[in-house]
Amino acid sequence: MRLPLSYTPPDLQAERTGTVRRRQVFFIPGYDPEARTRYRLLFVRELLRHAKRFGDPRPDISPATLSADGILQSWTVGPDEGRVATAYDVLLWDDLVARDFRRPRVLSVLLLVVGTLHALVRGLIWRFYRLNWLYGNVVIYPFVMVVLLSALSLAIGTLVHAHLGDWFGHSLGWPPWVTLPLAVVAGIAWIVAIEALLNRFFFWQLLNDWVFNWQHGNGWRRDYAARLDVFADRILARLAEAEARGERPDEVMIVGHSTGGLTAAEVAARLLARAPDLGTGDTAFCLATLGSALPIVAAQPFARHVRGDVAALVASRRIVWLDVQAPQDWMNFPGFNPVLDLGLPLAGGPIANPLVRSAQVRDILTPETYAKVRLKPFRMHFQFLLANERPGPYDYFRMVLGPQFLRDRAIRPIVAELAPAAPQAGG
Repeated sequence: MRLPLSYTPPDLQAERTGTVRRRQVFFIPGYDPEARTRYRLLFVRELLRHAKRFGDPRPDISPATLSADGILQSWTVGPDEGRVATAYDVLLWDDLVARDFRRPRVLSVLLLVVGTLHALVRGLIWRFYRLNWLYGNVVIYPFVMVVLLSALSLAIGTLVHAHLGDWFGHSLGWPPWVTLPLAVVAGIAWIVAIEALLNRFFFWQLLNDWVFNWQHGNGWRRDYAARLDVFADRILARLAEAEARGERPDEVMIVGHSTGGLTAAEVAARLLARAPDLGTGDTAFCLATLGSALPIVAAQPFARHVRGDVAALVASRRIVWLDVQAPQDWMNFPGFNPVLDLGLPLAGGPIANPLVRSAQVRDILTPETYAKVRLKPFRMHFQFLLANERPGPYDYFRMVLGPQFLRDRAIRPIVAELAPAAPQAGG
């Protein structure tokens, strides 16, 4: 893990004059089987908290609509003091994630073992540890758990077989053709019995997440690659619809969180290739990756297609890419810079991206909250999308709803002030 978390590329896009009046946000969640319910509720709850804490007007949030194919979830936030007119679209791929979760558990475990051993042989695990030892632990955690669970299952099965068979003088003396199947059942049954506990410790979530990233890095996720193309098509269609209504946005922002940070980068690269005018006119084109796990895939030796997409973003002055990181987050890579760490084929061309900034989590939370959540990895990982408790340069809702262009917010952020405390009764 390397610090400091600050980098401004030498060929960054020139500053734009004026402020944003209308923004189109496309949010891409991470590897989450419940995305279509989670992120709408999270957005509304946290925006209301943000408005209360900072004294903003109560936001005017429209009801959410879902496209017929279940890929696009949309709502708007009306313009008011401190906010711009924002169309907020969530691009969903949770159906692909849910399909992974429906795989036979034995197959998922087998894929995990093969993928982890492959990563160990190729030296990838050690590279992840060098980039962030906490994320290295997250990656290896499901594999270690599988080894431990298998060893305990073997021990339980062996004890059942011994006590039901004729290994001990006081045992029942049942024949092996009875005791061996019962031993296998016992070895499996206890794992089924602790299913809720495994879910509480995110075992299956992290197992399937790693398997997905390993498969994607090797180019084996055609369903996901097809969804990337669909996302790019939907974004272009939405922008064409806004143009036809006379509601061209001043800024188009693609936001990706966690694994969705990589997804957002891949979609943005497709848009640069398909829409040569995007980012050249009055509309700014931006990418914000929050707590991104991009190296998990991009560092894999066969992920040349991903590194090609990242290289296109790095070299393009048509897009502003802000990558926000946090040392307290176990599931990102603080200090990672694709320009320095991926060996991209830049061939001496311009380096226009990314801007790398810290979320400064310790500063935007109260000390009490920070003490409660600092050892809760998933809670800390989601802080990128939650309302600040204290003012700071990183503020999710100022970023997606405020009047500053993303480039300006990264370079010279306007930091909000907390609302004055309510007077105490009886004073």
